[in-house]
Amino acid sequence: MSDQQFEFDHQAFLRSVTHQSGVYRMYDGEQTIIYVGKAKDLKKRLASYFRKDVGSVKTRALVNQIRAIDVTVTHTEGEALILENNYIKKYQPKYNVLLRDDKSYPYILISQHRHPKLGAHRGGKRVKGEYFGPFPTAGAVWESLRLMQKLFPIRQCEDSYYRARSRPCLQYQLKRCSAPCVDKISEQDYKKQVDLARMFLQGKNEQVIAELVRAMEQASENLAFEQAASYRDQIATLRKVQQQQFVSGNAAELDVIGFYRLKNQACLHILFIRDQKVLGSKSYFPTIPNDTTDEEIVTAFVAQHYLGDDVNQDNIAKEIILPMAIEAQTQLHELLTKQAEYDVKLSANVRSERKRYLTLANTNADNALNVRNSHKESMQARFRELNNEFELSNPIERIECFDISHTMGQQTIASCVVFNNEGPLKSDYRRYNVVGITPGDDYAAMSFALNKRYGKVKDGDKMPDIVFIDGGKGQLARAEEFFAELSLTKTPLLIGVAKGESRKPGLETLILAGSHQLLSLPPTSPALHLVQHIRDESHRFAIAGHRAKRAKVAKKSTLEDIPGIGAKKRQALLKYLGGLQEVKKASIDELMKVPGVSQELAKVIRDYFS
Repeated sequence: MSDQQFEFDHQAFLRSVTHQSGVYRMYDGEQTIIYVGKAKDLKKRLASYFRKDVGSVKTRALVNQIRAIDVTVTHTEGEALILENNYIKKYQPKYNVLLRDDKSYPYILISQHRHPKLGAHRGGKRVKGEYFGPFPTAGAVWESLRLMQKLFPIRQCEDSYYRARSRPCLQYQLKRCSAPCVDKISEQDYKKQVDLARMFLQGKNEQVIAELVRAMEQASENLAFEQAASYRDQIATLRKVQQQQFVSGNAAELDVIGFYRLKNQACLHILFIRDQKVLGSKSYFPTIPNDTTDEEIVTAFVAQHYLGDDVNQDNIAKEIILPMAIEAQTQLHELLTKQAEYDVKLSANVRSERKRYLTLANTNADNALNVRNSHKESMQARFRELNNEFELSNPIERIECFDISHTMGQQTIASCVVFNNEGPLKSDYRRYNVVGITPGDDYAAMSFALNKRYGKVKDGDKMPDIVFIDGGKGQLARAEEFFAELSLTKTPLLIGVAKGESRKPGLETLILAGSHQLLSLPPTSPALHLVQHIRDESHRFAIAGHRAKRAKVAKKSTLEDIPGIGAKKRQALLKYLGGLQEVKKASIDELMKVPGVSQELAKVIRDYFS
């Protein structure tokens, strides 16, 4: 499938960009960050990329790949610089110089093994150990783990890898692990490093440095100069990390809620602060009934975001900064404290550092709402243009697009993405596991997907206005046959989207149902940009589902397909016989020696592999 994407509408985007300082992130068609930059004036800086006389070859190559941009507003250029570097380290964008509403947030875990492991964890806290977080994104966790690997030589490998070592791995050579697996460090010294890492994760940086200074002095007195030098290097690295800046303040654990309202629209922007660091942020856009006050919006948001059975109590910060005082503050304090099982403070009218955090959150709420509105206006204009191109009597309200993804006919996935005039309607996206067809038959896969989506629809009014079919006349003909068999008062306009020569964006050909007339829109047409956006989103969604399914199959053990073998018996077979290949070769008598395997089950296993 083509990875080409629709052209970025920079003019519509630039109309909404602020003149304030901040950081911007540029994305390619796969929503990968390809460049992070900072600016004293975001509008001027971003506009400079789209001049006709851009001289740099690198800049031209970058601009050609831009499919989206988002910005984070800061108070000063200094803050922009700090955030720029944080983002570069976190995302490793390919065009930068590199100096080497899901409630399930990720954590950092220190396990309770003999040699504790430092790692990432998401989901229920079933693994014994100490959890630190939550972090707003998995990227923030991995960035923290990369940093800690440089500071504390604690293992981060999986248990199976750790147990199998007979000599140190590469991480030991890079001085990022002390190789406890092969006793290159005493248990006492390893425990000391784990304790220091624990203190660091708790935000006790000064105590960590003090401990390292004492250890360095002790090593010097004992004439262990190599060890003293190692402690010295640890201290130097820690001091670099600890340099104070606004985005790493003194507040231990805060959620700061920024608020901005524009008529009947509002944005609430949360800054997540844990262990004196801003770990990330997220914007929310609630639906607001008419005549709702700002206080009612904030009260409802706090209640819905933090209270309820679906909320993990560990995700509730010990202090929540509100954008304004609210009448229900005392009541919410009592409810949150009860749910979290520790005191949760709600603060308004804050001062000093908290006031600066709140100002930053409010600024980003303002910016996020303006950017969203700009995107919405651009999307509505594209819908109108598409309406005009097809000369439809009624305005287009809903568009759906189908795509098929597979690898040589295996793990076939069909995707259905939905757009309304505000953009992607992700809550209505669907994926279908395609089964019961000849592998590689895209026509049959398309029929399967359409039947899954529309087969039980009885009311024509619930149909979309347009259905795009990614593919040529063959796929479109299958869609026409399917809808011809449905006896509905309203059927959607069917349009095939065929890739152009060399699969370049702008050369797509639209195929109209019925006449199969070919329609080529100008490369600069907003209607074509909308079609490309929808088609590419269906590509992305289908490919993501296919990759996930393919990865799941790759990880699946062939033993799972044998009737009567559950997880415990699989583990017993592999452990007792020494691996899958040995299980395959084992005789019935050898299989019966495995605890829990009867003669009947041994015959079933033997027959399966024969």
